[in-house]
Amino acid sequence: MRDLSGRATLVTTVNFLHAYGARVLLVFGLLLGLWGSYRYFRNMQVSGGFRSTFLIMATLTPVQGLLGLATLFLGGHPTQGWLHMVYGAFATLFLPGAYLYSRTGNARREALVLAGASWIVSIAFFRGIATG
Repeated sequence: MRDLSGRATLVTTVNFLHAYGARVLLVFGLLLGLWGSYRYFRNMQVSGGFRSTFLIMATLTPVQGLLGLATLFLGGHPTQGWLHMVYGAFATLFLPGAYLYSRTGNARREALVLAGASWIVSIAFFRGIATG
């Protein structure tokens, strides 16, 4: 007979990391949205620090998704169905696309695109939390 209590503990731990990571990414997105909006409305280009922070968020988003997939494969399930996963997939694909698109224009447009992407993905993170 298999040890189900150890597996249940593992599912609980991974699920906690997934839930905690979602809240961290939501705060991350909101802060980047504020920071980027401030720079845009002050007619300033985004700094290297902003760009690198945006890329950190874009890197942590698929890690968050992998934690969710691990929870799913270990026996967990999204409480509201597949919509939760759609928000995660959207964020994972949208952030790198927005970053690449932002690099094609002038400096002010870069601030607008990255700030807007941060606000949009914050909504996706919030909806993912709300459906999951």
